[in-house]
Amino acid sequence: MSKVYFSTWNGEFINNINKPEDQWEESAYNLPVQYDAHRESKAFIGWDGVAVFNADVDVIRLATEYAAQYQVYSEACGRCAPGRWGGRILYDMLDKIARGEGDISDLDHLKEISKSMQITSKCEIGKTVPNPILDLMTHFEDEFMACINDKKPSKHYDAEINYIAKITAPCTDACPAHVDIPGYIEGVRDLRFDDSLMATRQTMPLAHTCGRVCPHPCEDACRRTNLDEPISIMELKRLGADYETDHGFGFFHPEEQKPKLDKKVAVIGAGPAGLTTAYYLALEGIDVDVYEELPVLGGEVAVGVPEYRMPIDKYNKDIECVKDLGVNFIVNTKVTADMMRQFEKDYDAVMVATGTRISKKVYADNERAEIKGYWGAIDFLDKVNLFEKYGYTIDKADQDENLLTTDYVDLTGKTVVCVGGGFTSMDVVRCSIRANAEKVYMIYRRDERTIINNTTYEEYHEAVEEGVEFLFHSAVAEIKDENDILKSLIVDKFELVPDPNGGRAQLVKIEGASYEIKADYLIPAVSQSADLKLLPEEWEIEMTSWATIKTNGKDYMTSRKGIFASGDCEYGPMTIVNAVGQAKRAASVIARYVQTGEVTLTDDEIMEDHLRKLRVYDKKEKITGWLPGLPREVSVKLDVDDRKYNNKEVNLGFTQEEALSEADRCMRCYYIAMTAV
Repeated sequence: MSKVYFSTWNGEFINNINKPEDQWEESAYNLPVQYDAHRESKAFIGWDGVAVFNADVDVIRLATEYAAQYQVYSEACGRCAPGRWGGRILYDMLDKIARGEGDISDLDHLKEISKSMQITSKCEIGKTVPNPILDLMTHFEDEFMACINDKKPSKHYDAEINYIAKITAPCTDACPAHVDIPGYIEGVRDLRFDDSLMATRQTMPLAHTCGRVCPHPCEDACRRTNLDEPISIMELKRLGADYETDHGFGFFHPEEQKPKLDKKVAVIGAGPAGLTTAYYLALEGIDVDVYEELPVLGGEVAVGVPEYRMPIDKYNKDIECVKDLGVNFIVNTKVTADMMRQFEKDYDAVMVATGTRISKKVYADNERAEIKGYWGAIDFLDKVNLFEKYGYTIDKADQDENLLTTDYVDLTGKTVVCVGGGFTSMDVVRCSIRANAEKVYMIYRRDERTIINNTTYEEYHEAVEEGVEFLFHSAVAEIKDENDILKSLIVDKFELVPDPNGGRAQLVKIEGASYEIKADYLIPAVSQSADLKLLPEEWEIEMTSWATIKTNGKDYMTSRKGIFASGDCEYGPMTIVNAVGQAKRAASVIARYVQTGEVTLTDDEIMEDHLRKLRVYDKKEKITGWLPGLPREVSVKLDVDDRKYNNKEVNLGFTQEEALSEADRCMRCYYIAMTAV
């Protein structure tokens, strides 16, 4: 709810003109009434309407400045005449009226041009810019007419008012890394894969990775869904990275690296959050040392995500892209509290990006780590992937502990039960199939739909194809062993019972329905926790109730000045793209902090946060002006018999023809939002 003077946002009509402020009707939307901690907003204007927060706003100048923002954009784009020339006419005529030099005929011309742009512009930015301008001309006609009739400038035409604009899109807003998705898709459409990749790397350095293993929340906010099916956004992303790699080009960085600043930052952890932090700090001319406990770089993507999903040679290209900027990596180094105390003295800032690498329990009776066959998901995936990707073998002690007879994970003849419902558990069961397990089960407390929401439809479908058996509405109640060797599991069955008060349905155990499964391995993959013993106790860094490092979720500085945190160790287990999004923002903050000592956000970042609260995508929107029924392209996948017992990449990606066809489905849904402060 937002207190507004006037609003037409998203179809609402609130008119508090001439009403006492204590009687104002509130907006139903999270409009940016308070721009930041120090400044209130005067007005907000965008693709879906306008909101005025006080009676003193100069609505004519507001419309003029909004048109000016579009003119800058349309000149840079230049892809359609209605947008390019219409934008120029909108601004020129609105500014003419605002200067006190307008005529009544100018209003009619403005309305005519606006209608033409709404109908004929090539992209949504041209179609939607006229929307709030027409609203202002309609509902504040008296103010426009006063400027015209009295030949006087608008009331604050020469005042110093800050008009802060941001270009967004529904998909970009939904992406945790705020990638310029229409931009990189346009690069594909134009066969400018270098431009496509540079558009991605503006906010996402791991293009190979997030073009393959991203859960693509952007596709849930794709406006094309309202017409037929979402664009295959994730798969189009990998094309630029594959083009760069396959043709042996140098790295297409989004901008030229800045001169050295004589500042240095320590990053703890070389996973997605650590790599992202290092990349964007290095672009700013800041020296970065990255400390990694493992013998290899890449964090959980390297040792957790299997080769068939994320080929290590492709991920290594993402890592080399970071190295290309001069980032220094130190492996086989577990950072301690004493080292952190020294880092605080030696570095201008420290980023903690250590992830969450401790597997949590399933909380069954007789759950004991000393039972052989009870194997945490993180350690299991480490052993599999360090061998498959890097050739690291398993020593004799670990072989004995995990009932192995080889120096790699061979599960021939074994029954594996994994408990979970996310990406980690999917990786466990599909790796178990490839390790030649005789039977593989996944036990999950909820249903098929939820597990698909937690992961992706493709991931679930491919696991089923490969022979994984899913046991839904189930939970391990008891672990049975003989002489500390796992033998079987008692599994309880549950049913969903509706809440009579209309709340969320509850899982209730079905009495008498429990059953026993013989099992050689139980691999818990329900979640992970962070090992934060590296944080000195005397620092008293504030923690969340989930035992992760607490920040405000905006600038990512901890309760100790100069110590930042991002990724899983800050939020808890999350997706790669979430970790990248956090780290990109944190790197931006750190780059300013090491120079000024202040923690600040840019206007672009503040607007980004406001738009995320407001939500750019409207799933109820009725799409017009586009041809429906264009089928979504589906990339070729390895046949189940060709992939089941090896680590070949399953998703082969688009051909050029498929990529162009899919890119052509994009409606280029850019929008402009602007706040007057």
